[in-house]
Amino acid sequence: MDDLAAPVTGSYSDAPRLPLITLGEAREAVRLLMHFSELGDADSDEALDAFALATDIAGRLPSD
Repeated sequence: MDDLAAPVTGSYSDAPRLPLITLGEAREAVRLLMHFSELGDADSDEALDAFALATDIAGRLPSD
């Protein structure tokens, strides 16, 4: 059997891990994305993409 076709197996550590991004960092990213979506041409693809990403991320964050 080809090594690339073999299933991926492994063991995972039980040690605590840090999150990829903290809640504060995620909120700051949303704030900056909203800022950049409002800064330029509202009809540009970049502005629309920034707004869509900001709203998607914001919808996943806790509301506390």
